[in-house]
Amino acid sequence: MHSQTIVCSVIAVMSALAHAAPQQITKRSTVELSKTAQLKLADNSAERYKLLKDEDFLFKFGSDELPIATNGNFPALTGTGVSLSIGDLPGCSMSFIHLHPRATEIFSLSSGHILSQMVPEVAAVDSEGKQRTIRVELEPGTVTVYPAGSFHTQINPNCEPANFTAAFNSEEFAVGLVAKQTFLFSDDAIARTFGQSIAGEDIEKVRDAIPTDMALKVEQCLKKCGKEKRQA
Repeated sequence: MHSQTIVCSVIAVMSALAHAAPQQITKRSTVELSKTAQLKLADNSAERYKLLKDEDFLFKFGSDELPIATNGNFPALTGTGVSLSIGDLPGCSMSFIHLHPRATEIFSLSSGHILSQMVPEVAAVDSEGKQRTIRVELEPGTVTVYPAGSFHTQINPNCEPANFTAAFNSEEFAVGLVAKQTFLFSDDAIARTFGQSIAGEDIEKVRDAIPTDMALKVEQCLKKCGKEKRQA
């Protein structure tokens, strides 16, 4: 969300500059712009270095609400084409089925156990001509990759958290939540998409039932670990 706000700010600034008189462009102060916006407007990498202090090259995870480093909260990433996330998936949890529209993700596990599922583009089919679903199990020290735009999710089937690092080849990788965003379409569009298998008030029930938590709970695992749903 924060990175999207930065993008909108930059677009607004660039639009204003484009419509300003030439003499105003050369005299315009950039003091009111964020550090990221100033870096994006710099002519080249040498100019970007002039805008960055030594301390700008250090980022501490845990200081922000979300465990991600993008050009929005770590301006030194501007122009590098990379971003990073470090976090953990709680025990007995599954991440939302999601995608990253602007970035390929390299997902590395440092502790725990993760079941990974990924559905690539439509043209990726198996030997029977059916859409491929790629399933792998990750243990500490293993890595998997999610190409940009691919649907994917991670499941932690164990009682303890699984710690991961995720690297992206974009400073603003963004996230698309498949279920939530699909059900933002009109009822008619959804009914037709699902072959009229759900319609009318059932569509609204599904909308309301889509969880809002960052991680979904895996019921079978909760029972195995002796946890209640609210504790996991």
